[in-house]
Amino acid sequence: MQSLEEFKKLGLKENLLKVLAELGFTHPTEIQEKSIPLVLEGKNVIGSAATGSGKTLAFGAGIFNVAEANKGVQALVLVPTRELCEQVANSLKLFSRNYDFKIAEVYGGVSLENQVRKIKTCEIVVGTPGRILDHLRRGNLNLDKIKILVLDEADRMVDMGFLPDVEKIIQACSKARQTLMFSATISSDVEYIARKYIGKTINISAESNVDPSKLTQIFYDVPTNVKFSLLFHLLNEEKSDLVMVFCNTRRNADIVAKNLKRFELDAVAIHGGLTQNRRNSIMENFHSSKTKILICTDVAARGLDIKEVSHVYNYDIPPSIQEYIHRIGRTARAGKEGKAVSLVCKNDYLNFQNVRDGSTSEIVQKELPEFETVAPRFSQDKYSDNKRSFRGRDNFRGRSYGGRSYGNRGNSFRRNSDSSRGSRHSEGSRDYKDSNNRDYGNRGRSRSFGGRSFGGRSFGGRRDSRRDNVRSSVRRYRNER
Repeated sequence: MQSLEEFKKLGLKENLLKVLAELGFTHPTEIQEKSIPLVLEGKNVIGSAATGSGKTLAFGAGIFNVAEANKGVQALVLVPTRELCEQVANSLKLFSRNYDFKIAEVYGGVSLENQVRKIKTCEIVVGTPGRILDHLRRGNLNLDKIKILVLDEADRMVDMGFLPDVEKIIQACSKARQTLMFSATISSDVEYIARKYIGKTINISAESNVDPSKLTQIFYDVPTNVKFSLLFHLLNEEKSDLVMVFCNTRRNADIVAKNLKRFELDAVAIHGGLTQNRRNSIMENFHSSKTKILICTDVAARGLDIKEVSHVYNYDIPPSIQEYIHRIGRTARAGKEGKAVSLVCKNDYLNFQNVRDGSTSEIVQKELPEFETVAPRFSQDKYSDNKRSFRGRDNFRGRSYGGRSYGNRGNSFRRNSDSSRGSRHSEGSRDYKDSNNRDYGNRGRSRSFGGRSFGGRSFGGRRDSRRDNVRSSVRRYRNER
């Protein structure tokens, strides 16, 4: 009863209070407590809040407060991905079950005709920018009666290149509207949208649901040709609930998932190359714990509130601290322990330096454990199992790995026993290329990782322009997801 009183003080109506009581809500989250009174007053709000903070209820309360049944589309919620569209729409349907509202999910990869029928009879539309714009161009959707516009995960929509689409959609909306914008980070592009299209706003922020004291962040410096073997070993050895493994590209996600399944681990890949029905099925199985290991790209997992994730693995290191924070924020939630593990090989060094430079918490280097190598198969075709495949260079099958020294075919790797110096290795004289495929010279080299000399500014005698490298890396990263 006390929890209902807390929500009642925020100004929520009886219809919504009854639903919250039935759902067993205990008390408002920070973002709900700060934003709901302002939203119900009709204010334009910019809320800084992470995934899972309860913001759907916050803007849902505002929508239910102004929408009228059978009066056309009056509320539009823009989200960056199909999965988040389904998640938000389902939450709004749950919260509005004591109202006579119809809610339509609008995103790509499914039939336009079914969406058109839903749009004609609904009051609330939740959609992705590309498909919403498509319906606007075809004349299927009219936004003249919009009373409230919500931009959810605004920073991620911008990161994914949707800013031009978002601007066109905003311009198509009624000028006499309330605008709510929620974003994990308030970037310059988010501020640009607010200045140009929203006008006077009230900014609020809420702490992340992630408890830093319960989140352990570690990394391993691992040779490229045994990176998969280390992941396989850790997944087998760690006691975990649900696990998310992040890759930078669809191709890598497919490769990792196929090889884990080949070695009888319950893993499945999700990315933008799959049909929407397949993606929905995968997420349903993961939410219900029927699948324990999800191999994903950032795009496919953006904004999803997934419970019980105990471990996050960065198989590929993202190019920015923002993406890294979004990834590790999947675990250590709601007071539970969580672990974020990064597997760093030579192609990840530049990205990992960016992450470490931007991180406010320590990412501790761990010595490589002893583990046996396995020989993964790498598919030549990006998304098909039917094409001819070949074996990778990992030819250490059955050999114990992780001792003082190990090697094969003239390549010698030796770990430094003094962890304060970091881990060093020398790799013959092959070309060294960073994540942008830039060549820094063909020479034998010794690199220090984890100590003072890690992430030096010069490579092969050249001065590294970090700004250009980071921008190029981000562009390439987004295109390949």
